Amino acid sequence: MNTTGDLETDAAGLRAHLARALAEDGVLADEGWRQAVEAVPRHRFVPGFYLPADERDGQGLTVWEPVTADLDYGRWLAAAYSDTTLITQFDGDEPDWKSPAARHGGAPTSSSTLPSLVVRMWADADVQEGHTVLEIGTGTGYSTALACERLGSADITSIEVDPHRLDQAASALYGCGYTPTLAVADGLYGYWPEASFDRIVAACSFRAVPPALLAQTRPGGKILLTLSGWLYGYARVLLTVNGDHAAEGQLLGGTVSFMSARTDAAPAFGNPAHWAAGLPDKARTTPHDPERITAATEEAFHLRFLAQSAVPDAQMTTVGEVVHLVDAVTGSAATLAPIDGRWEVREGGPVKLWERIEKVLSAYDEAGRPRPETFTLHVYDGGQHLRHPQLPGLPLPRP
Repeated sequence: MNTTGDLETDAAGLRAHLARALAEDGVLADEGWRQAVEAVPRHRFVPGFYLPADERDGQGLTVWEPVTADLDYGRWLAAAYSDTTLITQFDGDEPDWKSPAARHGGAPTSSSTLPSLVVRMWADADVQEGHTVLEIGTGTGYSTALACERLGSADITSIEVDPHRLDQAASALYGCGYTPTLAVADGLYGYWPEASFDRIVAACSFRAVPPALLAQTRPGGKILLTLSGWLYGYARVLLTVNGDHAAEGQLLGGTVSFMSARTDAAPAFGNPAHWAAGLPDKARTTPHDPERITAATEEAFHLRFLAQSAVPDAQMTTVGEVVHLVDAVTGSAATLAPIDGRWEVREGGPVKLWERIEKVLSAYDEAGRPRPETFTLHVYDGGQHLRHPQLPGLPLPRP
């Protein structure tokens, strides 16, 4: 990257380049959002972040290298204006960006989401001028800034569960002249002081649609959020609220994932070998390869979400060639191992985890492998179910 050494000049050029690239990719169909991308200085919201090193460490963990203007001005500025998610925090530990250190492994807990996805989320939620908007997950504040630039600050409320993160975001937002309503709050409960909202957009994922969000949305209003779970299956859904604590909407296509709301974090389950030791010796052959839900494909991404809806408390890990399913809530477990070209499963406990997943996979095949957009999520008092017209006998509960 060629730089002049003048930060604002360099940043303006990179913003224009980013906006052109996103427009060429069809992300910025709305001229207003393109102007917002060209105007908002993303570098002001990411004074430091981590990028993965080219090689893992001796234990196979990803090495996350800190990137700041002081460490490497060119790398920092180029990454800030790339269409990339920038990790800003691991395991809830706030870095000291004045003297940052590399991290080995860890779970990301805060980030600046890639600009194309941020704009796509606002566009998919059909946010228009005059709408009152609740954003869940302020993070660095960059997404909030884009909304303020496009829609004005007066109708934007953004909440963040991490007070230090919100303090940093507030400084950046106010420093850039944006004045949305900001609050430290758990997205699971929305934000009653500013309700009701025309649109609610979540930049984190939930295991189920929080009832408080339905209650805080005006009749006819919309909620855009990502559903996830302990199998790390994801699906985005755009819900229309009908005013009776009920809503429905179609799943959206694509392979989008967000960090889970912290209250929805999976429980620790210990050593998989301990769970496997308690399973019966008798195994059976399964007609479905577990790679159907573990492969790095768009269909597997979708199937993992459907499987997760059938076993909402299950977690999955692979040790060697053996796939372990563990349910810390019911005490159920299953293992799948490749034997002479086939997969054999052993399972025990009150919930036959893989058997339930098999039923989903078989029904999915029989229905012609329907895409996410053909599924509808129904949310009502006391329940949430996924339904599909070709799968009448398989109403899937919430993830």
